[in-house]
Amino acid sequence: MQNYLEFEKPLAEIESKAAELRLMAEKSEDDVNVDAEASALDKKAQSMLQELYKNLNPWRKCQVARHQDRPHCKDYIQELFTEYTPLQGDRNFADDAAVMGGLARFEDQPVVVIGHEKGYDTTSRIKRNFGMARPEGYRKAIRLMEMADKFGLPIITLVDTPGAYPGKGAEERGQSEAIARSTEKCLQVRVPLISIITGEGGSGGAVAFATADKLLMLEHSVYSVISPEGCASILWKDSEKMREAAEALRLTAQDLKKLGVADKVMKEPLGGAQRDHKETYKVVKKGISEALKELQSKKPDALLKERRKKFLELGSKSL
Repeated sequence: MQNYLEFEKPLAEIESKAAELRLMAEKSEDDVNVDAEASALDKKAQSMLQELYKNLNPWRKCQVARHQDRPHCKDYIQELFTEYTPLQGDRNFADDAAVMGGLARFEDQPVVVIGHEKGYDTTSRIKRNFGMARPEGYRKAIRLMEMADKFGLPIITLVDTPGAYPGKGAEERGQSEAIARSTEKCLQVRVPLISIITGEGGSGGAVAFATADKLLMLEHSVYSVISPEGCASILWKDSEKMREAAEALRLTAQDLKKLGVADKVMKEPLGGAQRDHKETYKVVKKGISEALKELQSKKPDALLKERRKKFLELGSKSL
């Protein structure tokens, strides 16, 4: 069953009418032919879908990026990687279920893959803490990055998080320090590091995985220092002004490409990644493959130098 966003309600009505017609025809004992009418509704729905997604504003992009049916880290690992061997725990406190990671092969190339996992239903979302990592999650990522660096394995990170978990326990265990160390480790590794923003790239929780040689963003993903709601609460003392905040934050993949933060924007299927998982996997696989081929031709010293230069120059471009 398709889950619709608020701005997709007119589309939902048309698609549900087409589905109802076909269902009525199946249940009817009479020889009822509804193909022509249902096909007309399908065409109308397709046209409306194209119109809705032609020029999404930043707030609607946020809604699409957060859509519950978009592929998750677990899906990408299952579809794009082989021989995935999960590695757990930070060797200090616990294992954080919000962060997945381990050894795998990408197109037969040994790699280390790390990512945020939000979960699919109430039970898994609670277990995964809605993709909000705690300090042990970032320390697990650091451990995996160190291992990748030691054995010369490229690192691929899949980012989809509202932000780091802001709970009391996380703060007591050094949340900000863990995020800073993870970001620092991203800058230190001497192997190719590719990051893909698949949905939300929220706050330092995303930066800790996305300080990469190549940052790829899906067309309707977002990446920002703070959520629009959080920004609105701080600036206007009113979280309902999230639409204005989304505009001001320049958080869309298109804006970030112009600013030099994102290296590539990967086109999503019409209606977003949530409508066609298989096509999304193809697009992401191609993006990773191209980036990996480019980066593997460079020596470790050159990688470090270019990565450092990239981040030192951020902010020099303007829209």
